[in-house]
Amino acid sequence: MAEADPSSFASPGSCRTHHLYLRCRVDFESRSLRGTAALTVRAERDNLRCLILDTKDLTINKTLVNGQEAAFALGERHSFKGTPMEITLPFELGKGQDVVVDISFETSPKSSALQWLAPEQTSGRRHPFLFSQCQAHHCRAVLPCQDTPSVKLTYYAEVSVPNELVALMSAERDGEKPDPKDSTRKIYRFSQPVPIPSYLIALVVGALESREIGPRTLVWAEKELVEKSAYEFAETETMLKIVEDLAGPYVWGHYDLLVLPPSFPYGGMENPCLTFVTPTLLAGDRSLSNVIAHEISHSWTGNLVTNKTWEHFWLNEGLTVYLERRIGGQLFGEQFRQFQALGGWRELQNTINTLGGTNPLTNLIPNLKEVDPDVAYSSVPYEKGSALLLHLEQLLGGPDIFIGFLRAYIQQFAYKSIMTDDWKNFLYSYFKDKVDILDSVDWNAWMNTPGMPPVKPQYDMTLSNACVALSQRWIKANENDLSSFSSADIEQMSSHQRIEFLALLLLENPLPLSHVRRMQEVYNFNAVNNSEIRFRWLRLCIQAKWEDAIPLALKMATEQGRMKFTRPLFKDLYKFDQSRDQAVSAFEQHRARMHPVTAMLVARDLKVAGQTA
Repeated sequence: MAEADPSSFASPGSCRTHHLYLRCRVDFESRSLRGTAALTVRAERDNLRCLILDTKDLTINKTLVNGQEAAFALGERHSFKGTPMEITLPFELGKGQDVVVDISFETSPKSSALQWLAPEQTSGRRHPFLFSQCQAHHCRAVLPCQDTPSVKLTYYAEVSVPNELVALMSAERDGEKPDPKDSTRKIYRFSQPVPIPSYLIALVVGALESREIGPRTLVWAEKELVEKSAYEFAETETMLKIVEDLAGPYVWGHYDLLVLPPSFPYGGMENPCLTFVTPTLLAGDRSLSNVIAHEISHSWTGNLVTNKTWEHFWLNEGLTVYLERRIGGQLFGEQFRQFQALGGWRELQNTINTLGGTNPLTNLIPNLKEVDPDVAYSSVPYEKGSALLLHLEQLLGGPDIFIGFLRAYIQQFAYKSIMTDDWKNFLYSYFKDKVDILDSVDWNAWMNTPGMPPVKPQYDMTLSNACVALSQRWIKANENDLSSFSSADIEQMSSHQRIEFLALLLLENPLPLSHVRRMQEVYNFNAVNNSEIRFRWLRLCIQAKWEDAIPLALKMATEQGRMKFTRPLFKDLYKFDQSRDQAVSAFEQHRARMHPVTAMLVARDLKVAGQTA
């Protein structure tokens, strides 16, 4: 029996969905999607009489199986998994038989997968906006489905939206037509012929425009951001070609980018054919394009080869970070790749300091039985996973040899969902002449033990040395030394090095208030718009208890909703006596405009009631 997915009610061992035909109407007034989801389901065993789907806050009106009405029942609601839907088939199915299960449904205005934005929450301030975020387990809040990454399906969709808006999905665009039922609306059609897990189904509706930035790439955004976005992400095609050389052909047709409004909770989301990204990447100098490299890499690791359950999330993220940094190495040199990897190791230290070195969620493979995947989410699968891969690369003969393994692995498991044992067994078979080296790895310490990894990979320190030296000067400085600092200290540093300098200071005890005041005098970090620099700088100020920084930190925590920034800023503000009440009241004031998952997690961080998403 295959390992069950602790985050889903579905039982793919009994039957599996192969295709979805979605027809729905986007209603901004009621903040709901209404329509039908027709699932083509194949029996995986004989004598099949019922099937279970995941739902969350959905109204189910009717269910047909091959056109015949079928009885269904909604079970007991679970705190984060939602409600199982059990459908009784009107006839028995034998193994290998297909049926079409057609379900009429409506989403709730409080769906945890959908954020409905009022016009004033958009850049244009004239039209409403809708976007979905289904990862990890929120597709069930959009439509009834087997909401587990162990099941992959193709889909076709027809989406009715107001005439003045554009709909996009994680699929190839297949034209549009007037809505025959309503002359004020049009229907957009989409086709995704490559099988994907449910978490990669995505929808966006808004006043969107596009610019072509490559032979297979359009960038989509509101009019106010589209030119800036086209400039920022101009390297996309170069990155796509690098990964094709490293990992094999790109199978998804188009690779479009969509810049979302500021409340989008992640840096990026690798929805196939249409990567979603945060506007906090628009630094003006392409310095934060590593997020695009990351999302492009997911087209192979994650979207093509997928973790079977969220406990094996590192297979999606660790491998993708490894590939992302290989792109950086090709573009900017091997020293840059090493510098980024060392920054990732420091980010892992920071996360483990925050979560605690004995916290089981810091295992590379955590146990998620009765654990909400949104609560478990951290940098651990990304950075512990990529550190393991860099360690293996160094043990097994270097980057060229290791990329051969990665390419063969992707070829072996393309279109499948797998677990860590599948990856590890393939690693052993690929390097069958190096089994003694692989046996020397402490797999249990890497995979199933909390805290930092048992071994630190070797890193080239060339680009990091200046950051370390300057951070040490500040840490060791007494009051009399502060006059020795000047703007010249950071003039030769790239924005990546400035980020690393601040990140190193955040790993230490808070600086004295006099130090951060002097740092502002000489480096003027308050004037910097690069979100990664600004975020670390404001954390440093709040941890040093500088009251002047409170309004700036509150502004950054609330004017964008990327959880990487918003949650740590709110946590730091909550820990500082002078800003605790302001943090709680700012959260309460902005809560209704926040993404539902962000609001739930910040409420937990601030110990405020109402923590469900």
